[in-house]
Amino acid sequence: MKTKRIPDDVKKKINNAIEKYNRKNLIGSDCFYQSRFKGKYLYLDRSDYGNIGPIFRLIYTGNLNKWEFAIFKWSSERYDPDEWMFPGSQYLDGTIEGAMKAGLEAYPV
Repeated sequence: MKTKRIPDDVKKKINNAIEKYNRKNLIGSDCFYQSRFKGKYLYLDRSDYGNIGPIFRLIYTGNLNKWEFAIFKWSSERYDPDEWMFPGSQYLDGTIEGAMKAGLEAYPV
């Protein structure tokens, strides 16, 4: 069964995971991930020294450990679920943390 939207209790878990990742991996860098939600989509943007930009999009499948991933490609200015040849792609394991690791290597601070 496909999920039409991310439930509010799951959004809270997501935001807690993002905050934990930011504290552990981006502390003191003036950079951090932030979430945007739209239906079944979780967009993760990153604020780099005050400039906010898209990094990737995840699709909620009903399981917090099995997200579908699409990286934002600046060359086409769109999310591309078929792009898998980029630095950091080895971290993609279906989790939000794996996606954030991949995004940090694909678009370093």
